[in-house]
Amino acid sequence: MSLFKLRGELNASQQVILGIIGLFLFLLLWWVLAEFSSVQKPVGYEPIEMPSSINADAATLARIDSLEKIDSINYANASEFQKIYPSIPPPHHVLQAFPSLIKDDALFPNTLRSIWLNLQGYFWALLIALPIGFLIGLLPIFRGLFAGQVDAMRYLPLTALVGMFTTWFGIDDGMKIAFLAFGIIVYILPVVVQRINEVKDVYLKTVFTLGATDWQTIKTVYIPSVMSRMIDDIRVITAISWTYIIIAELLNRQGGIGSLIYIKSRQGQIAKVFAMLLVIILIGFLQDKIFVFIDKKLFPHKYYKQNISGIAESKMGIYTILALVALGLLIIALLPSLTGTIHLVMIVALLAGVIMVLFGEFKLFQSNQQNA
Repeated sequence: MSLFKLRGELNASQQVILGIIGLFLFLLLWWVLAEFSSVQKPVGYEPIEMPSSINADAATLARIDSLEKIDSINYANASEFQKIYPSIPPPHHVLQAFPSLIKDDALFPNTLRSIWLNLQGYFWALLIALPIGFLIGLLPIFRGLFAGQVDAMRYLPLTALVGMFTTWFGIDDGMKIAFLAFGIIVYILPVVVQRINEVKDVYLKTVFTLGATDWQTIKTVYIPSVMSRMIDDIRVITAISWTYIIIAELLNRQGGIGSLIYIKSRQGQIAKVFAMLLVIILIGFLQDKIFVFIDKKLFPHKYYKQNISGIAESKMGIYTILALVALGLLIIALLPSLTGTIHLVMIVALLAGVIMVLFGEFKLFQSNQQNA
């Protein structure tokens, strides 16, 4: 097959080979840009601190000129130089920054804090957007009242609303979660309405012929159809949520990877900034894979043509995790005093759900081996 055929497909070996070549070219381009932006700095040379020239008299200005000459002579007389990268660090400098980030800057706790904030923002966004979206998409009265406002929300400059959220919710984590949730709602609410409009008429006509009530139609057609397509939209919005969490953590910097990025950029530690950006990319990649896995287990009809052993157990495990995490987040919001206990319960529930998912995957593996 020609590699230049329009919409042509690659086989497995081509994907691996081209992926490796693409990664090498990316790293090469990164290194070239870093070297191009590098500068030579004299070893041991320190610039002379100049006095302010604002409202300076003639004597002060003459002294500044003299100091500038001395500074330029010291620079010119330097015999040894070292290369520095003030704007783009090379790849190996970024890798070398990780040990210090982990040991000195608590990279893992700050990253977990950001993930936890992101998870809470997603929870509240979905809890609010899904019911409202179904009401607007299904009932004409709500569509007429609010469809225009929902469409207009997409044009809100969310970064300009940070001050308002600070006024409404303070500067603690509650404000950050609310800001994240609102940023996700703005994008996900119109999508819910759009997905409801895209439900195929053939399904609706089928349940109507079978005599289904409105609630049965919602339960058996609209919810499965919309949610099976919404999970792809949620995967896309995950990337957007990380943009807003960086903005939220700049306020009242109490930790988090966004706050850490801001501090290190102000300190000129660019290699550490790039390292943390790679961490965020890695988290996004893993989140995407998790969403694909959840999609395959909760909506197997999109991937399999028959019922396969193990799918039910994996689905039950995922539902257990999602339900208990949602319940825990609700209790934390309503009863903050139980936060520590709820965290422990959520960890136990998470482990139980993971064990159930692993059991389902084991059964699925056995089934595939028998069919092979």
